[in-house]
Amino acid sequence: MRVMVIIKANEESEAGVMPSQELLTQMGNFNEELVKAGVMQAGEGLQPSSKGKRVRFSGSQRTVIDGPFAETKELIAGFWLWKVKSIDEAIAWVKRCPNPMNEETEVEIRPVFEMADFGDELTPEAREQEERLRAQITSKQASA
Repeated sequence: MRVMVIIKANEESEAGVMPSQELLTQMGNFNEELVKAGVMQAGEGLQPSSKGKRVRFSGSQRTVIDGPFAETKELIAGFWLWKVKSIDEAIAWVKRCPNPMNEETEVEIRPVFEMADFGDELTPEAREQEERLRAQITSKQASA
């Protein structure tokens, strides 16, 4: 199964405060463990929401909203995409993670939908398209 592991933002990350050299080293070592174990598929930190945009959908209208966004505790500061055997394995990895913030924080783990999760709603044509697109992504990443 694949899971997205979400690091929540805080006031410091939203203010653009960069992690310490010590934390960057600890996270680099943790990421290395994840890669060696075949767990990590992607992972990135995100710029503060002040540099972001949101696009609100209302019927056929699209409205662009400039950051920063309120409710810092609901914002994302970074993420990983992991391939694990179970949610319990993901929990075990998160428990080994260095604390990504200089304060009490939460790390969220969310399963990623797989094609099988969509059942009959995913037609054979849509399934073929999804498989073709994933193959193209993998091919482009390999050649980059």
